[in-house]
Parts: sequence; C-alpha cells; structure tokens
Amino acid sequence: MIRGLFRFLFNVLRMFVRLLDLVVRGAFYALMIFGIGVIVAFFFRPEPEVQPGSALVLRPVGAIVEQPALEPPLALLRAGGAPTGQVRLADLVEAVHAARDDSRIGALVIETDELIGGGLSKLAELRAAIADFKTSGKPVLARGERFTQSQYYLASVADEVHLSADGFVLLRGLARYGTYFKGALDHLGIKVHVFRVGEYKSFSEPFTRSDMSEEDRESSLDLLDGLWRVMRDDIAAGRKLTPEAVDAHVNGIRDALAASAGDAARAALEAGLVDRLSTRDEWRARLIETVGTAAGGDEVRRIAVDRYLALIGQEADAADARIAVIVAQGTIVDGMEPTGVVAGDTFARLIRSVREDDSVKAVVMRIDSPGGSAWASELIRHELALTRQAGKPVVASMSSVAASGGYWIAAGADEIWAAPATVTGSIGIFGMFPEFSEPLRRMGIGVDGVATAPLAGALDPRRPLDPVAAEAMQLSIEHGYRRFLQTVASARNMSIDEVDEVARGRVWTGAAAAELGLVDQLGGLREAVAAAAQRAGVTDYEVVWPEARESFEQRLLRRLLRAGEDLGLDLASGPGGVAHAGALASLVGEMQRSATELLRWNDPQHLYLHCLCDTP
Repeated sequence: MIRGLFRFLFNVLRMFVRLLDLVVRGAFYALMIFGIGVIVAFFFRPEPEVQPGSALVLRPVGAIVEQPALEPPLALLRAGGAPTGQVRLADLVEAVHAARDDSRIGALVIETDELIGGGLSKLAELRAAIADFKTSGKPVLARGERFTQSQYYLASVADEVHLSADGFVLLRGLARYGTYFKGALDHLGIKVHVFRVGEYKSFSEPFTRSDMSEEDRESSLDLLDGLWRVMRDDIAAGRKLTPEAVDAHVNGIRDALAASAGDAARAALEAGLVDRLSTRDEWRARLIETVGTAAGGDEVRRIAVDRYLALIGQEADAADARIAVIVAQGTIVDGMEPTGVVAGDTFARLIRSVREDDSVKAVVMRIDSPGGSAWASELIRHELALTRQAGKPVVASMSSVAASGGYWIAAGADEIWAAPATVTGSIGIFGMFPEFSEPLRRMGIGVDGVATAPLAGALDPRRPLDPVAAEAMQLSIEHGYRRFLQTVASARNMSIDEVDEVARGRVWTGAAAAELGLVDQLGGLREAVAAAAQRAGVTDYEVVWPEARESFEQRLLRRLLRAGEDLGLDLASGPGGVAHAGALASLVGEMQRSATELLRWNDPQHLYLHCLCDTP
C-alpha cells in the first residue's frame, strides 16, 4: 500500500515536471519568436513603396472594429481560445480616402474571404469611403470565393464583382432570435426579480419569460426593417438593381436555385448580384490586366493597407492642433479596466488627461456600446460635460451601437452624429436580483439568522427577497429613469414628456433617431471629426487616438503578435488568418461570452442601462 502511494506521488511529480517543461519550452519559443521579430522589424523590414499604378488591396482579416482589443494572455492557452483577427475601421477608411487622390494608386481591390463582419454601420461607413473613391474614376474590383451577407454588402459597391464558380451569395435578410431561460430557471427553483421602467426595455426578458414579449417583437421588427432597408437599398444602388429585385431574390431563393439546378453561383450571376464567375488564376489575370505587374517580376502591382498607411504616415506633415478621438467600445463597467470594456474610472481619467492637454482642441467620443453600468455611464458623461465647460468642443460619433448607457454618454456632447444603420436609443433602466432560496431548500440547506433593520441582509440571494427591499429597488429604478429623461431632455432641448414618448426602452435606427430629435446629424467618424474641428475653429489639425494604459502583459503580448506578423506568422488565428470553429464550438463560445458579460456587471447600485440589441 505504501509502495502504491509512493508510486502515485512519483507519477504526479513526473506529470508536474513534464507540464513545467512544456510551459518553459513554450515561453522560450515565444521569447525567441519575439526576439527574431524585433530584429526583423527594426533592421531588415523593407521600406514601404508604392509603384505607380498600383492597386490598393483591402483584405480585412476577422472583424472590423473601432479599436482592436487583446484577450488576456492566458486565453491563448485555451483549446480553441485564439481570438479572431481584428482590423480597425478608421485605418481602412483613411487608406481608401488617401488613395482616392494619390496618383500612384491606379485601382482599389476588395477581397472579402477572411472578413467576418463588424456591424452594419461600420461596413456602411467603409462602403461610403469606397463609393467616394470611385468618384476619382479609378476602378474598384471585388472577389470572394463565396459571400456571406456582410461580405457581399461590402463587395457590392465595386464596379466589378467576381465569385468563384463553386461559390454562393448568402443574402438572407435579418433576424433576431433570443434564448429564454424562464422554464429552466423555474425547474431549478431559481427566481429572478426584475425591476425596470419602460415596456420596451427587454434585456431582462430572457430571465423572466419563455418567449418574446409583444412590445419587444414590435420594436425588434421595426428595427430590423429599418436596418434591412439600408442594406438592401445600398446593394441595389451598387448593383444597379431595384430594391424590389433584391427582395425578390432573397424571398425567392428556392425558386432561383431550382431554376439553376442548384447552382448557387449561377443563380447569383443570373440575378445580377455578381458580374463574373472566375477561378483564382482568372482573377489574378484580371488584376494584371487592370494594374499590370510589379517591376522586375510577374506579381500583381499591389500594396496592402498596412504598408500603404505606413508610407503615407511617413509623408504626412505634423500639425500643431490636435483632435482627440476616444473610442468607447464594449460593455460599460465600473472601476478601472483595460481595453475591451468601457470602464468608468479609466475613461474619466482618460478624458481628464485630454482635457488638460493644451494641444488638443476638441474631443470626439466614438461610441460602440450597448450600455452597462448606470454609475459608470454618468461618470463618463460628467467628464465630457466638464470638458465642454473648459472650452473644448465635444462631439459624439455613434458607431454600430450607441444605446442605453451608450446614449447616456453621448448626451454629454455638444453634437451627436450617427450612421443611418446605427442602433441607438433604448432610453430605459432596469435592475435584476437572483434568488436561490428554493434550490437550497430542495437540497436541505437552511438559512436563518437575525438583523437589526428591515433591509439588513435583505439582498441575500440565499433568502426570499423581502417586499420592502423589492419596493426600494423599484423606487430606485423609477428615480434612475427620471434622471435619464432629465439628462436627455437637457442635452437635446426637449421636454421630459417629449423624451418619454421616444424612450421607455425602445431602440431606434440612427435614421429614425435623427427624425425624432435624438441625433443631430447623419454621418460617419470623418464627418464628426470635421464638425469638432469646425466648432474648435481649426483647419490644420492632426487626429490622435488616446487609449487607456495597458498592463505589462498586454503590451508584451501585443508586441509578440506584431513580431509574429512581421515574420509572416499569424499567432492569433487559425488557418487562413481567421480562427474557425464548428457550430457546437460557436454555441459554447457564445454562452461563455454571455456569462462573461454578466460577470462584468458591477454597478455599485445594481442599476443598468443596457440594450439587448445585437446588430448584424
């Protein structure tokens, strides 16, 4: 027996040594790649060069975002935990606008195979920049092995769209289906007490219902109809089709496939969605026909976006005045947090530092957030108000989502800009409190004790929620809603009753919000920056992007990933540059992300301004 025990301990020790060896080896290889990458980046990396007549190639890898964010370093060690690629929208737009007037650029090429998405309004903003590029008379060519809806929406702005002969165009419209947990919670005996104001404030419904409420159904359908009109009309204009023709293809896809004997590529060609079916070598030949080959070789004369931006960055002249763009992307939480969420204390400090920087003449708050902590939202809004009082204009620019707490932040600006496809509004507030007394009772666990006052221990999830505490929570929610209405009414020069008519938790498109007075102007970040500069009275200015400070491990990981990219390695994604996952892995990942979001909710008063409004 003792011998068996020692054998067991020896095996455990041996497994520990092997694990330690793997960790040490992994760290050694990571540092080696990092070191080689630094050497390559600093000593052997060729200077970017634009050959006359080159094609600027847009090949976004992963999701288009406002601000790339790193996952915690240990997340890379999880099975399937590598993050997908991320590319900043502002970089793509800047490159396209610069290329329009650059005589060295002869064409624009769009390749969408590695694009995951990024929100309709972001794609629309990039699409608008490409449409502006076309006014130069330079051709725009696009190709995909196959097109998802997001990929095709971007590609459809091109003069010429190619599709693989074995590909497809997956235009399917928009939908929103939620998962409702009330039945499962009832089965487990778990109660979720919800306190809210606004019949359209639907975020808590998955925990209190088994299906979608009629109010949420009405609001969601109106929202999706508005977003689909934007997408459909843009596609129709790009392809010189009528909106009715696009709708007919989407709604009659079965008949279209039947007519082409199941050939989805042929069906797309006959519907006018693409211009040509081509293989990769035929596509390459078409590009050579358009822009020629590079000097001294047979490769297509082309330059990637990152190389092009590096070049024009070296050529740009410095300006004395600066416009600061602060990106608020993600859930709004209380406290200090790195990039990836909008932390109240972190952003308050960031806004304060920009306000105290004399070279910064105006601030643009770029918001891509469905909301979160009411406390943190007000903290950020207040810092923006102080910036305005200090004499620096503040302009809010809404990206894909600026709803609930995201809209509360925008109320701190002098002027609000939104894209037609922005999801905004959701002016409402709620609180949730879970109760586990019944599951504990079923397991034979009792909870008992004494208290000196009615509310002492009242918010203990092990005990039934005290009616006095429930009433106190509802009164706090109602006060928070009145505060929200007052904040918006003051910012928008509206009466409280006028705000209440368009509030009550209802979500609007940016186009609808402009008609309702919740938004001043429709346009993208570029227009918002110009508006901020005009308010500040400056014409020669530089746009800067101040960010919250990263931890040492985040900075190390970011440099490691960049070093790998310099070596041609993709350390943050799967084959082809994007981390791919099966259907089951995607489902589990979505549940994990939802759980992580709930764990981030840390408002000190448990009051939340959040919108259940994912966008396509």
